[in-house]
Amino acid sequence: MNAHDLSYVLDTFFLLFSTILIILMVPGFAMLEAGIVRTKNVSAVLTVNTMIYAVASMAFLLIGYKLAFGSWENESVSKWAAFLFQMAFVGKTVNIMSGGVSERTRIIPLILFAAVMAAVIYPVIVNWTWGANMLNGTFLDISSMRDLAGSTVIHSTGGWALLAAIMIIGPRKGRYVGNRVRVIPASNIPLVTLGALILWVGWFGFNGGSVGSISSKESADTVALTIMNTNTAGLAGAIMAATIVYIQYKKFDITMILNGALGGLVAITAGADLFDIYTPILIGAVGGALVAFAVPFFDKLRLDDPVGALSVHLVNGIWGTIAVGLFAKDISLMTQIKGVVVVGVFAFVVSYVTLFLIDKTVHFRAGDDEQMEGLDLEECGLEAYPEFKRAI
Repeated sequence: MNAHDLSYVLDTFFLLFSTILIILMVPGFAMLEAGIVRTKNVSAVLTVNTMIYAVASMAFLLIGYKLAFGSWENESVSKWAAFLFQMAFVGKTVNIMSGGVSERTRIIPLILFAAVMAAVIYPVIVNWTWGANMLNGTFLDISSMRDLAGSTVIHSTGGWALLAAIMIIGPRKGRYVGNRVRVIPASNIPLVTLGALILWVGWFGFNGGSVGSISSKESADTVALTIMNTNTAGLAGAIMAATIVYIQYKKFDITMILNGALGGLVAITAGADLFDIYTPILIGAVGGALVAFAVPFFDKLRLDDPVGALSVHLVNGIWGTIAVGLFAKDISLMTQIKGVVVVGVFAFVVSYVTLFLIDKTVHFRAGDDEQMEGLDLEECGLEAYPEFKRAI
C-alpha cells in the first residue's frame, strides 16, 4: 500500500468513526428533550427526534448534498464517508428547533419543515460557507468566514429557525400567566443529564472530525488539540453556569449547569482547532454565562423555549463565531460578523416564510385541549409512562 492509499484509508476510517459519534447525538437530543418535557409528551418528542433523523437524512441524500457541495467526488477520502459525515450534521439543525417548540407542536408539520431544512435551507448555507459557493465574487460572499464545525452554519441556523417557529406558534398553554412565568419542571432529570452528556461525547466527533484528516503527525496533533479544546470549553461553561445560578439562587440547577456546558461546546465549535489550550476556558466560560442570563431574558420576552435552545445554540453560535475573530490569529472580526449576519438573515427569513406557509396548510400548534391531554395520545396513540399519574 502506497502512502496515498494509506492516508486515504486512515482518513476514511477517521471520518466514519467521527460520523458514528455525531449520530450518537441523535439519542442525546432525544433523551435530553424527553427528560425536559412532561411525561404526557415524551412519546411525541421521541417520535419527532427519530423522524427528523430519518427524513432530514433522506432529503439531504436525494437533494441537499449536491446542492451544498456541487459534486459527490472526493479524492482524499471515500466519497461515501464524506457524504455520511455531512449527513450526520444535517438533522442537528432541526433537532435544535424541535426541542424548543416541544409540548405544543404537531409531528407532521415538524417533519415537513425538517425536509425543507435538509433539502434547501441548510444546504444553501453550507454552499456559501463550506461548499461550492454560489456567492463567489459577490459582496455577500462569506466563504472566508472561519467556522470549523458550524457555530453559525449549524447551531445558529437551527437557532434562527427556532426563533421563527416560536414567534409563529407561540408559548405552551399556561406557560405565561399575566406577568408571571409559570415554572413547568422537567419530568426526568436523569434523562436530561444522560442526554446532555451523550451530546458532549458526540461533540468530539462533531469538532474533531471536522479537521478532516488524521493521517499525518500534524493533522493528528490538530485533531487532538481540537478535541481537548472542545472538552475544555464544555467544562468552563458548566462551571460558570453553576457559579452564576448559585450566586443568584443559592441552589445548583443541574439543567442550567448542563446547558452551560452545551453553550460552551457550541461556542468553541467555530474555532476549536485555532486556539491555545487556555483560550477555550474564556470562550466556554462566556458561553456558560450567556446561557445563564439568556434563559430568563427570553422568558421575559415570552419566547417559550422548554430546553433553552435559543440560549445554547443561537446566542452561543453567534458568540463562538465572533470569538474566532477576537482571539484567533489572522482572522478578520468583520468577516466573522458578516458571516453571522448573512446566515442569520437568510436562515430566519426563509425559515419564517416556510414555517408560516406550513402553518397555514397544516396547523403547527396543537389545540389547548390537546396540550392538556398530552401529545402522546393525540399524536402517537401511546404514552411513554402509561402507569404514571400525569401532570397537567
